[in-house]
Amino acid sequence: MKNVANLEWIELVGDQHHATSVDTPLRKDAFAKSDEEKMQNIAFHFEKIMDELGLDLTDDSLMGTPYRVAKMFVQEIFSGLNPKNKPKMSVFENHYEYDKMLVEANIHFNSTCEHHFLPIIGKAHIGYISSGQVIGLSKLNRIVDYYARRPQVQERLVMQIFKELQEVLQTKSVIVVLEAEHLCVSSRGIKDQSSYTTTLQYGGQFDDKDFRNDFFQLIASGEKLKK
Repeated sequence: MKNVANLEWIELVGDQHHATSVDTPLRKDAFAKSDEEKMQNIAFHFEKIMDELGLDLTDDSLMGTPYRVAKMFVQEIFSGLNPKNKPKMSVFENHYEYDKMLVEANIHFNSTCEHHFLPIIGKAHIGYISSGQVIGLSKLNRIVDYYARRPQVQERLVMQIFKELQEVLQTKSVIVVLEAEHLCVSSRGIKDQSSYTTTLQYGGQFDDKDFRNDFFQLIASGEKLKK
């Protein structure tokens, strides 16, 4: 925070944040440093945060925490920031000539709210209609995981997954639904532990309400099968 005006603006806006772009806001030099350099710097600064909180960093339980947090940030929960970690997407010809929708439901993901750096825990439901190309089912999970592993807002996350699938599969007929619990809502502020957030994006044949309804019915049927 550079000045009091910034603090007042943050308090005024509160939780009424909005996304500025479908792209994750990154500086141009975001990957100029190695992962090891980043971990060293994050560990240094996180130690300062812990010290300001009054924690005893000589305690056996805490002395390794700054490094553990730094490693977790760079190599795990925010690894999706770095394009080098983007999963390779191989597509195949649709030799089966399957021309109906394919649905992959209940893809579990963990992300992080970029406003409070608290977890977002949810599941994705994906459907697409092939225009000649298909993708391995596990790749759908990997795409969701890649874009979830970064500071996010749910509206941006659903758009990033949607656009990636349209590009990879070379079809407009894609639908993505995300349902998630935000711990910035359930563990702080209003502390509502029962609500969840749903976002969806669709295109192509899914612009037709009947196609969307078929998709939602398939998801509902899958939920019944699990019970």
